[in-house]
Amino acid sequence: MSGDKKSTGGLAGVVAAETSMSSIDGETGQLWYRGYDIHTLAKGATFPEVLYLLWYGELPTRAELIAFEGLLAAEREIPAEVIALLRGLPVDTVPMSALRTAVSALGCLDPDAESNDRADNLAKSVRLVAQIPTLVAAHHRIRGGQEPIVPDPELSHSANFLYMLSGERPGDTAARALDVSLILYLEHGLNASTFACRIVASTLSDMHSAITAGIGALKGPLHGGANQRAMEMLAEIQEAGDAEAWVDRALSEGRKVMGFGHRVYRTEDPRATHLRRMSGELSEAAGASQLHEIARQVEETMLDRKGIPCNVDFYCATVYGSLGLPLDLYTPLFAIGRVGGWAGHVMEQYENNRLIRPRAEYVGATDRRFVRLEDRR
Repeated sequence: MSGDKKSTGGLAGVVAAETSMSSIDGETGQLWYRGYDIHTLAKGATFPEVLYLLWYGELPTRAELIAFEGLLAAEREIPAEVIALLRGLPVDTVPMSALRTAVSALGCLDPDAESNDRADNLAKSVRLVAQIPTLVAAHHRIRGGQEPIVPDPELSHSANFLYMLSGERPGDTAARALDVSLILYLEHGLNASTFACRIVASTLSDMHSAITAGIGALKGPLHGGANQRAMEMLAEIQEAGDAEAWVDRALSEGRKVMGFGHRVYRTEDPRATHLRRMSGELSEAAGASQLHEIARQVEETMLDRKGIPCNVDFYCATVYGSLGLPLDLYTPLFAIGRVGGWAGHVMEQYENNRLIRPRAEYVGATDRRFVRLEDRR
């Protein structure tokens, strides 16, 4: 159409929102949360600390952290109506579909559901971050013919999830590995699922509707499913000595090697640095280094052949694999980490809201002549 700006495929390079929660330098491979380098946070902080930072703008004092952790622990249990809903789903319902459905149901039961006040949205955000791990663990156990496990308020956020999944209290190394992965998945700018949340929030719809939209976007294999597909690829290779030949064959056949490349980063994804380290530590602790060795050889071969570094999903796959987590829970685990970032963006959108309404470039036919129904052939 004359005078219109040309569209940008996938909105690449388009600035669609302002945020003070995170910034990314894709050229140098750097990521900051509220001005703090991700490397510093991943090494020295816990998931609740970093979540507090995103929502309140500052790292908590010890007293503030204890109170915040207490709020999260107190909100972990999910309503009986939602447990009944999970029991009623078909046994082959994929975990992301179950999570999407259950979060929508939580919105019908939340006491602050229709309020968009800052205090009420913070309360809803706490509940969502606390309850989504419980939803994922409960659905997993129900579909396996087991009873859901009641959350343990004495355990940390990450340790409690592993406990609810298996019924066994995890060791410190396993709990810390999961905690680091949740920190790294917590926030990453205006990715597809976060943008979906902000679009819904811009209509002044409620928090649960926005988070449900984010889960729906994350479910797509081009966004949240990469860590699962990376693990499937590593399982296919089987032996460390086969990795180089497998990558060469995949590249010659035009297959995508999962966990490499990123729409933003032109060098190594800074989040991968920590997950690579955690992968090695978990493998060593478990006395089973095969998976980590395969991953390292795939990474080295991809760097040698294509010069493409790995992204966060590649070593997240090996971390979750080393923890023995079910393959189809990898994307729900992404959601467990990212929900805090989604909620932060929703609240940020409400603060200075303007309806998000981009335009589409029309590329269809023009000046067509209408033919009455009785004259159409």
